[in-house]
Amino acid sequence: MSKFLKDIQNQQDKRGIAIQKVGIKDVEIPLTIQRKNDSNQTVYAKARMSVSLPQTFKGTHMSRFMEVIEEWRSKNLLGIDIKGILKDFQQKLNAQSAHVRFTFKYFVKKEAPISKSQSVMGYECSFEGNINRENYEFLLGVKVPVTTLCPCSKEISNYSAHNQRAIIKIVVSYDEKEHIWLEDLISLAESCGSCELYPILKREDEKFVTEKAYDNPKFVEDVIRDVILELKANKVINRFEVECEAFESIHNHSAWAYQKEVLR
Repeated sequence: MSKFLKDIQNQQDKRGIAIQKVGIKDVEIPLTIQRKNDSNQTVYAKARMSVSLPQTFKGTHMSRFMEVIEEWRSKNLLGIDIKGILKDFQQKLNAQSAHVRFTFKYFVKKEAPISKSQSVMGYECSFEGNINRENYEFLLGVKVPVTTLCPCSKEISNYSAHNQRAIIKIVVSYDEKEHIWLEDLISLAESCGSCELYPILKREDEKFVTEKAYDNPKFVEDVIRDVILELKANKVINRFEVECEAFESIHNHSAWAYQKEVLR
């Protein structure tokens, strides 16, 4: 029956405009993530996928994105072989370049510093891949909440200092033969705040984290510089983007810093 249905997308377009990215987004799908301890975690992910469209093509075949994703999901390789997915997009959609991005909440077990109470904490993470002809790049991203305490407030106040929750965003790129664990990138970010956050805090834990932050005051500039030094020390990373936003507790605005660098 389908051979008698007219395929409008295969018709030529005469406006002379190639489109850099065209595809689908907000695709909800389960994603299996390999954990550092060799176990797996299945997460709820949203996917965005696209290909380049030549100027002579009227449209791309949107259903083929889902066909590729479903094929890789059925093989339990979705999220593991990003390059393979992109090559399938290129081949099945007749495209020069392809892109896919998965965003998801990743859960890590955390232990309170003094009481040792355990619970899980969720972090917003992303896997992203780009391919242009044969040039492939993978990007790993995390958004990590931390506590920051204002050095200026501590210096000028007679009673304590104001602190706030801040978000550190890191995106790193590295060669496909290398690997960086989500857990390690999250820990790197947490080590650069005034203090890390915990899902459960007893009174003795609250005393510890409050005093730790007070002894380790940081502006967003301090946080981002410390993150940059850690990323530069990692010989696996080719390039990175890092951002820190502090949701100020005594202002109706955020403090913010950003840096992007190519290392090699």
